[in-house]
Amino acid sequence: MVQVRLGGDSTETRVVVDLKRAASGRIDDDADPASLALILAGASADSGMSGAGHGLVRAWRIDNADGGARLTLELAQKAEIERRFLLPPADGVTDYRYVIDIAAPAAAAPAVIAAAKPMRAQAFAAAYQAPPPHAKKVIVIDPGHGGKDPGAEGADSYEKNVTLATALALKAKLERTGRYTVVMTRNSDVFIPLEDRVKIARRAGADLFLSLHADSGPDASIHGASIYTLSERGESRVGYVLGQHEWFLQQAANGDQAVGQILLDLTQRSTRNRSAVFAQDLIESVGDRAPLLPRSQRDADYFVLLAPDVPAALLEMGFITNPDDEARLNDPADRAALAERIAQSIDAYFAGQTKLAEE
Repeated sequence: MVQVRLGGDSTETRVVVDLKRAASGRIDDDADPASLALILAGASADSGMSGAGHGLVRAWRIDNADGGARLTLELAQKAEIERRFLLPPADGVTDYRYVIDIAAPAAAAPAVIAAAKPMRAQAFAAAYQAPPPHAKKVIVIDPGHGGKDPGAEGADSYEKNVTLATALALKAKLERTGRYTVVMTRNSDVFIPLEDRVKIARRAGADLFLSLHADSGPDASIHGASIYTLSERGESRVGYVLGQHEWFLQQAANGDQAVGQILLDLTQRSTRNRSAVFAQDLIESVGDRAPLLPRSQRDADYFVLLAPDVPAALLEMGFITNPDDEARLNDPADRAALAERIAQSIDAYFAGQTKLAEE
């Protein structure tokens, strides 16, 4: 165990325990009623670790317990644990971080909410509350390559053309449902830099980003579709797409770099999980129409997937270097059928998100 850090206010307080190794936590039900306690299994405590509190916590201390270490939080007022989770090392942070969020009961919150610092309140709201729902879900479709960048080359076609044709077919199907606003990163044969594709998605407030591509290989017999989401390595490159006025960075600029980093980590973790859910829906739908590569759900550090706050996937629709895949990608009927399957996966994804929100 390394140290304990606290942030927040008298409405919501975050406690971060830095650890040298991963640890699981459980609430200690035998704690004094005026405190909260957790047992961190697998952690060990140096003797005499204690400190002053902050916000809802009057003071804290750590001592060794059976199988781990006990963290005791003496409360300044009545409070409850809202959530707790473990963050792995990431983006230059070498320690594990066990995060505990505690909050005053709802009835007590209005009396103290005015005391919250504006930036702190904004940061917590951004991290813990879902953004106001769009009247329609915003889907950003990214046809890979374009203009001076033709992408992979088949016997009779270029990747940039089949991705655009499929994207336009998908756009038409989604818009016909009346449930979606569709934004294209390009709708003609033009070159769009990768960083601009990410900016388009974030500026649109995208609920989902889908990049369409066609694969290539040295062996013409290789065929099948695959789906990519962002890898852990890719998450560490998030700085390439963050602007100067991101709320994560504003938090750091106000003197709390640790909380800013934690909020960014939390956002990326949530986005990565949602991307994986969508990728699974996509595999199940597309697999009914097109052959799939072995291990069809993969991850990579593709630039277009870097947005920390937009669930995203990249679909390799097939191998343009395979005669059968190329013919399927260029056939209007097959293309329409593939677009229909993709649209079904998008419907399934948002239906699942709605169900989770209602539970």
